[in-house]
Amino acid sequence: MSDAVPCYPQKMGNIILLGTEEVIGKSGLDAVLHLGALEDAAQLARSDSDERTFSFESISRLHQSLEQLYGPRGGRGLALRAGRATFKYGLKEYGSMLGLTEMAFRLLPLSTKLHTGAISFAGLFNKHTDQRVRVEEFDTTILWHIERCPLCWERTSDGPVCHLAVGLLQEALYWLSGGKVFSVEEIACHARGDERCTILIQKTPLT
Repeated sequence: MSDAVPCYPQKMGNIILLGTEEVIGKSGLDAVLHLGALEDAAQLARSDSDERTFSFESISRLHQSLEQLYGPRGGRGLALRAGRATFKYGLKEYGSMLGLTEMAFRLLPLSTKLHTGAISFAGLFNKHTDQRVRVEEFDTTILWHIERCPLCWERTSDGPVCHLAVGLLQEALYWLSGGKVFSVEEIACHARGDERCTILIQKTPLT
């Protein structure tokens, strides 16, 4: 696999499609795929294969087509919701492999679960996809750095656009904490000219 064509495995592409379809329905997803000329890529992703063929370009165009079809604000909200739904499907596929669904993990203190979950989650992307994630942890915050990001691949924008990743992390934190809500905000995005995409997570829950 060449670095010039970074990809997700087909089954991870399918997880994104399932999460998006849950939010906008089959007809909505079909419209988004048609707008982005993504029908062939989506058909290929409908599998359990670990083969990395679901390109970053396809993921980025899927995200961009949401905004084009539903408007920037509507597309952003839908992408956040799709990210949250995507986590649910991803947990079903990868949770046991990461050890996140084991009772011993569920009984750990929240601070330990946040640390362990962030490292494990980043490792999943770094090992099984061409996405590159680096976690930086401080006393009160976690910085989720996406060094090579599929969501804004080859895009330019005035503001952050990686809303699906924000939604994914929101739901991951909600699940890890047993139902608490955390502040999760993208503070840097390659699409607007930043060196990398960075998502700021506050360790103290809002509720």
